[in-house]
Amino acid sequence: MSEAAPRDWTIRDIVGWMTDDLRKRGVESARLDAELVVAQAIALDRIQIIIQSERLLSAGELDAIRTLFKRRRTLEPVAYLRGYREFYGRPFKVDRRVLVPRPDTEILVQVALERLQGRELYARVADLCTGSGCVGITLKLELPTTTLDATDVSAGALAVARDNAQRLGAVFTCSFRQGDLFAPLRDRTGAPAHPYELVVSNPPYVPHDEIATLQADVRDHEPHLALDGGADGLDLVRRIVDEAPAFLSPGGALALEIGAGQADAVAPLLEARGFRDVRRTKDYGGHERVVSGVFG
Repeated sequence: MSEAAPRDWTIRDIVGWMTDDLRKRGVESARLDAELVVAQAIALDRIQIIIQSERLLSAGELDAIRTLFKRRRTLEPVAYLRGYREFYGRPFKVDRRVLVPRPDTEILVQVALERLQGRELYARVADLCTGSGCVGITLKLELPTTTLDATDVSAGALAVARDNAQRLGAVFTCSFRQGDLFAPLRDRTGAPAHPYELVVSNPPYVPHDEIATLQADVRDHEPHLALDGGADGLDLVRRIVDEAPAFLSPGGALALEIGAGQADAVAPLLEARGFRDVRRTKDYGGHERVVSGVFG
C-alpha cells in the first residue's frame, strides 16, 4: 500500500497486501488480522469484508486503513485497534490500560460458576486484579443476584472496568475500588468488611525475567503491571492464598488463574493454607490454568 504509487485498490487487494506484510513480520494470524483491521477502518464487519472483496476503496477509506495498519505493523494488538475484545460472548472495551482478555480466562469463569453452585443466590464475589473487569462482570451478568466487589491498583484499569460494567448492564450491587488486592475490602479497623462466598483472581503471574521473552504484541504494548508476578511469577498468588481465608464465608471458594506449569507450586499453597477439595482445571490447550479450593 505504497503512498508513492497510488492505484485503484479493492478490498481483496488491500487484505492480500496486508496479509503478506504481516506474515513477513511473523504474525501467525496475518489474514484474520488484515480482515479485522480493514473492517474496523471502514466500519464493516468481517463477513461484509469477504462479501464485498471486489469493491474499490475510496481515498478516504484507504487513508483510514493506512492509519490503523501502521499501528498493527508495530504489532499493537488488534483488540486495541478495534477498542474491544469478545469475552464469554460479550464485547469488553480494552485499551493499553488493561490486558486483552484471553479465551483461556473463560475457564476461570467456568470454575467460579461451578464453585458457586448452590450458593449463587445473593452471593458476594470479590474479583482481585480485575483489569478490564471481564471476569467479575461476567460472573455478575451470569448470576444477576450476586454482589460484586472488584479491586485493582490501577486507576486506569478501574476506569475501563467501570465503563464495561455500565455498557453491559452490570451496574447494580457492583463496586470498583482502587487498591492492593484485599486492601480496599477492609473496614476502618483493617478487618474484612464483608465475608465472600467466592474470591476470584487473574493476577499477574509471569516471572519477571520472562517478560522480555513474551511475544512482541504482549511485551511491547500490554501493561507490565498486569503481567509481572515477581521472581517466580507467584508473588501475588502467595499473598492472595494467604489472605483469602479471612475474607471467605464458611465453605467459601478461591479460584485463581495461573501460568502454564505453575499448578504444581500453587496447589500445595492452597492445601497448606487449609483449603480442601483443591482442583486443577485445564485450559483449551490442555494446560492446568486454574487452581481452586474451598475453605472451612
